[in-house]
Amino acid sequence: MSQNIYKYPLDEVREIRDLRDMLEQSEKLYGDKAAYMIKDPIAARQIAPRSEEALNLKIDHKRPYKTVSYKQYAQDVRALGTALKNRGVNEKSRVAILAETRYEWYVTYMAVVNGLAVVVPLDKEQPPNEIVNLVNSAEVDVLFFSQSKKEAVDSIRGEIPSVQHYVGFDVPEEGESDVYFWDLLAEGEKQREAGDLSYDTLPIDPQAMQILLFTSGTTSTPKAVMLSHKNICKNLMGMCQMVYIGPDDVFLSVLPLHHTYQCTCGYLCQLYRGCTVAVCEGLRYIVPNMQEAKPTMVLVVPLMMEAFHRGIMKKVKSDAKLEKKFMFGMKLTRGLRKVGIDLRRKIFDSVHENFGGNLRMLIAGGAAIAPELLKDMQDLGFNCLQGYGLTECAPILALNRTHHYNNRSAGLALPGVDIKILDPDENGIGEIAGRGDNVMLGYYKNEKATKDVIDEDGFFHTGDYGYLDKDQFVIITGRKANIIVTKNGKNVFPEEIEFLLTQHPLIAEAVVSGQARKDGDTLIHAEIFPDRDSVDEDPGLKGLLLTDARVKEKVNAVVKEVNQGLVHYKTVRTISLRDTEFPKTTAKKIIRH
Repeated sequence: MSQNIYKYPLDEVREIRDLRDMLEQSEKLYGDKAAYMIKDPIAARQIAPRSEEALNLKIDHKRPYKTVSYKQYAQDVRALGTALKNRGVNEKSRVAILAETRYEWYVTYMAVVNGLAVVVPLDKEQPPNEIVNLVNSAEVDVLFFSQSKKEAVDSIRGEIPSVQHYVGFDVPEEGESDVYFWDLLAEGEKQREAGDLSYDTLPIDPQAMQILLFTSGTTSTPKAVMLSHKNICKNLMGMCQMVYIGPDDVFLSVLPLHHTYQCTCGYLCQLYRGCTVAVCEGLRYIVPNMQEAKPTMVLVVPLMMEAFHRGIMKKVKSDAKLEKKFMFGMKLTRGLRKVGIDLRRKIFDSVHENFGGNLRMLIAGGAAIAPELLKDMQDLGFNCLQGYGLTECAPILALNRTHHYNNRSAGLALPGVDIKILDPDENGIGEIAGRGDNVMLGYYKNEKATKDVIDEDGFFHTGDYGYLDKDQFVIITGRKANIIVTKNGKNVFPEEIEFLLTQHPLIAEAVVSGQARKDGDTLIHAEIFPDRDSVDEDPGLKGLLLTDARVKEKVNAVVKEVNQGLVHYKTVRTISLRDTEFPKTTAKKIIRH
């Protein structure tokens, strides 16, 4: 691909052939530097794993962050890997992780993936029956889990016969036979001290399956995606050429680690580039954790970015004088930037302080995000970029750059990735397809499904529709599976209409679908979840049920306004209201029925 599409030089990155090579390089380069900031005193080596204090350990959100160095992390990885190897875990094994983001998760993933066995990260929010399905599908024989998942695990032990070993991240209760993670790690340390370093030279085939990831599709049954070291490493090198990430960066880890977006871009990327990762204690603690850890970067999904923006604007609008001052500041900084003067961080210093004072970049993925929202955050002095990826692509296909971006796009193709539009219509819109070393090996034991999405030329058919603009930015219009076809053959992308509807503060969420009529035509229907705060701000609606007829009348007025900007066959003809938000995946995507 021509280099000029990137507008300015790509960042230099070091070559990595596999994840063990990456870890060994980072250990040498960053040694005593903090790899992780964590609240757990056991993982931070403040207290012994089986001490009385550890046995009575309680969650304390006031406990300060403590660090774990790159050197210590690498030693822990090798110790755990050694112990597992000596307990019979080998290249035929499947090792699953079922837990929230925590230090033990990071150690387990790397210990397993580096030539020992196939790692299988699982969604901790899955109900027990789904865990059974996933564990059995992946043929898991070792299961690592946290205390928060113990009840679920205990309830299904008889239904997952392939699992031979259970390893708990937390101290097991007296009389339990499960292995304790920290006992296992100590076991490995002793074996290494006695001279057993055989784990360190386990052969790694960069092109072989080493990772099994279940897709979190919003419309279909999850499939197991087979990824290799090469898939991940090429993706890491490509994304880091596009956007600078370095040793001075501190990431706040907020999103679930089982998801490929967070795993590659918010865990492995940081290890590669020498960053420090601060583990967030949960969504309720994002702001206090930010103020303590003072991150420079955070990976988010659109709902989180919207929450950040809504929080800022709510505070601004609470005081008429403050709002006037704020709007003047926005106008002033926009004008000054046109002549090369940037005072955003100075003028909006109180906003930045609320996020810890050092936040320079928010990277959004997982779903489309309003360009106006991105621009607002950029005008406050935050670099806000969005990218585009899928589990099958390890995950990134396209990414915007810090100084060359299009807020309406998903970004430019990564270096080494080819993107093309299949069967474009008169507007250039067709299915987006990508090819590169990051594309999966295939779906586990599902050759037909693999052939359905990877063609003879190696292009992965994403199922997303869109086009490439004149600058080669990827513009996504909607999912192939969601397209509504009208009687006269016109294609309607519901995501386009949903985006327009949710730009109005009265509408929090919307799902657009087609409803068949007796004459064979299809009417566009919108199911809408009104925004509670906006409803209550209207004196005539305050306190009413969200499904009240008077609320519906106001929402209808918004819909009519949106319809005026749409061609006739795209207009919303009927609406219904709901009083609860739509169910979502753990990646915060609405589950479409």
